[in-house]
Amino acid sequence: MEKKKVIIVGGGFAGIELANKLCKSNLFEVTLIDKNNYHQFQPLFYQVATSGLEPSSISFPLRKLFQNKNLKIRVAEVTKIDSNNKIIKTTIGDFSYDYIVIAIGADTNYFGMQNIEKYGYPMKSTTEAMQLRNKLLQNLEDSLTAKNEEEKNALLNIVIVGGGPTGVEVAGTLAEMKKHVLPKDYPEINFSEMKIFLIEAAPKTLNVMSEVSAKKSQEYLEKLGVKVLCSTQVKDYDGNFVLLGSGEKVNTKTLIWAAGVKANKINGLPESVYGKGGRLKVNQNNLLLNSDCIFALGDCAIMESEKYPNGHPQMAQPAIQQGKLLAKNLISLEQNLPLKEFQFKDLGSMATIGRNLAVVDLPWIKFQGFFAWLVWMFLHLMSILGVKNKLLVFINWLWNYVTYDQSLRLILKTKEKKE
Repeated sequence: MEKKKVIIVGGGFAGIELANKLCKSNLFEVTLIDKNNYHQFQPLFYQVATSGLEPSSISFPLRKLFQNKNLKIRVAEVTKIDSNNKIIKTTIGDFSYDYIVIAIGADTNYFGMQNIEKYGYPMKSTTEAMQLRNKLLQNLEDSLTAKNEEEKNALLNIVIVGGGPTGVEVAGTLAEMKKHVLPKDYPEINFSEMKIFLIEAAPKTLNVMSEVSAKKSQEYLEKLGVKVLCSTQVKDYDGNFVLLGSGEKVNTKTLIWAAGVKANKINGLPESVYGKGGRLKVNQNNLLLNSDCIFALGDCAIMESEKYPNGHPQMAQPAIQQGKLLAKNLISLEQNLPLKEFQFKDLGSMATIGRNLAVVDLPWIKFQGFFAWLVWMFLHLMSILGVKNKLLVFINWLWNYVTYDQSLRLILKTKEKKE
């Protein structure tokens, strides 16, 4: 009997979870397509951007992950889905499928602000994290030869837009670097002149977490010296000045945009299947509406329910849980068994603000401080793929804790080869 062809587009949390489960069933011919040849551990992008970790510590080669398993891997970009003929078109050719699973994640949402897209720095990939690292370090070098105080302040000041976990974590890390690390590297700079702003449109930071965690996170940030501006909107940015809704301007050469996400998109699907934030509308089995063979998982899918009318949070846990269930449901389809509906099990949320400082919201308890920080570190360490990567991250964290320092502050520039 010929095996059904399953194509998984995207090697993120949902994609690799599904692929790993389907490999073991031996019922399908599984192909995983991704534009990169590695899986990226997104929760730690900010540590790459702030010189805390190397990119290789949070990236894991897909072929290493699926060594000796019944899976084909292709590195390519998907250009179109031809659902009428069950063909997916890519930059390396066409692939036919019986089932296709779209797990392409999300990208930065600039909400139509073209200048911010042009001049701001996002952090949705390892590459973008490295670009931000280069920018932060180059600004410090340039500040040593700044022509005047205004230029120097623009090079030193950092504005982070978005008070969610990413914004809070990068702001806290930069504040600790300003206090403990950078003065040793740049004794000529007076870092009391460096200002770190965290701007959030909502009335509080960590708006999706509990009131006590949100309040504590802002308290921690302000104690570290971050200027937190809640209920404040960013209207524009020209590469030198951030224009706030109040009309006030902030002088900076670095705007880190962590304020929103939108689902990545694949051409070929009708506009009617797209919901809020560009996410694909799926039923409780993650099946695309009005389709019998196209599924969508994770950040790029929106599954409306009474508890989650706007879809599940675009985080790792919903993606992983959907991947696990879809693997079981695809096997059930082949065995003519009933499908199970997805029920999200909320395992909680957390964010770290700095050394010994974190907030954790679990379904049954909420806590902050040193113990929360240990819990955050342990859970993130266990979630990283590969024993070697876990060990590298642990050693880096331990060294940083003991010495208040890292030796990763390298400006790595690439030069295109002329052909």
